[in-house]
Amino acid sequence: MSPTALAIVLAALAGVAIATQQVFNGGLRHAIGSIWWAGLVSYLGGTAFMVATLLVTRAAVPAAASLRQVTAIQWTGGVLGGVYIILSLFALPRLGVALVLALVVVGQMAASLTFDQFGLFGVPRHSVSLVRVLGAFALVAGVVLIKVG
Repeated sequence: MSPTALAIVLAALAGVAIATQQVFNGGLRHAIGSIWWAGLVSYLGGTAFMVATLLVTRAAVPAAASLRQVTAIQWTGGVLGGVYIILSLFALPRLGVALVLALVVVGQMAASLTFDQFGLFGVPRHSVSLVRVLGAFALVAGVVLIKVG
């Protein structure tokens, strides 16, 4: 399998993992009755998985010089992950898994196009073309179809 084909398969599996995570986190929220505790339990599970992965792969601890190069905003990825979990836990029982994830993808695409267009947060600039905007609108149309269907 080529590296590109492998990347495509892994990205699709990441999508399956996100959908499954939504279902499991929603069940956890319902069982314990708290968005906040469900979010914490989800993050603790993720942390345990990452620690196990580091141990199994024997990944080297980053050098202090590397850590000093990290900007303040680059440390906030985990915070944004927590925001994602809490917002999803709120929306899931009201909208369902398919609509929540469709809206998440629309939000991701809108943010991604903005980041590309303006080179925000250090990403390389990629001009937003008419075709890319039409693709984003196709995602919005998909959300509408999921909602009315």
